[in-house]
Amino acid sequence: MLPTIARRSFRPFYLNSIFDDDFFPVFPSNSGSMPAVNIREDEKKFVLELAVPGMDKKDLKIDVNEDVLTISSEAKHESEDEKDGYKRKEFSYTSFCRSFQLPENIEKDKIEAGYKDGILSVTLPKFTEEKNRISKTINIS
Repeated sequence: MLPTIARRSFRPFYLNSIFDDDFFPVFPSNSGSMPAVNIREDEKKFVLELAVPGMDKKDLKIDVNEDVLTISSEAKHESEDEKDGYKRKEFSYTSFCRSFQLPENIEKDKIEAGYKDGILSVTLPKFTEEKNRISKTINIS
């Protein structure tokens, strides 16, 4: 079960929180398709898995800006064939962009990603409880 968090009074429509129940299409895609996302959580981390079959990992981009994780891709494919006096040239262009509002307990400098068999996995480690716990003496002036 995902924890309850207070929502901001304003959040742009294109940002989705990892905690939202309805975090699906974020930005419209030029190709008309948006990769499906699975989100898993345990005590130590969140893992986002995006289905991006047929994409090359060099075409995938992951950015973190403040508390927003953005995963995007742009791919352009061209082919040309000449045979028996016929000439054929084909091209395709696909892109997508998904953004997620990160919870405060994510260690942004330790986010990792991997790509295997058409699945992009993004691991978002949580701060350990010890790091969130502050213990100090406050001097009274």
